[in-house]
Amino acid sequence: MGIFSKIFTWWDGATPGTMLFSKLNGEQVGTDAQGNRYFRKAAKPGQSERRWVIYEGANDASRVPAEWHGWLHGNGDGVPESFLPPARIWEADYTPNATGTLNAYRPQGALERGGKRAAATGDYEAWTPGD
Repeated sequence: MGIFSKIFTWWDGATPGTMLFSKLNGEQVGTDAQGNRYFRKAAKPGQSERRWVIYEGANDASRVPAEWHGWLHGNGDGVPESFLPPARIWEADYTPNATGTLNAYRPQGALERGGKRAAATGDYEAWTPGD
């Protein structure tokens, strides 16, 4: 679909209007490890600075790292790359949100796994009013 999908969809990357606005009015301040690009526009008198992200690939907010999420919401003036501590050995790499995909977690008893749950253990006693 190419250019046709770029004109009429927003969920598969930035639209031409966003790209044009970013080029004309925005200042690119950084990129993250996934290739998402972050922009800002200087504040006018009485307004706050405008900040936004253009995703590399599908628009999925779970792909924004925590430090950039904070920056997008106005927590801190500097770019996150300037004040981040070094990565810890125990920190896990990003994994996309698997909800709605074949890789989503499905507990035992879920319909997708046959819908059979474990039998009751017999330690449950139902409550009846007036007891």
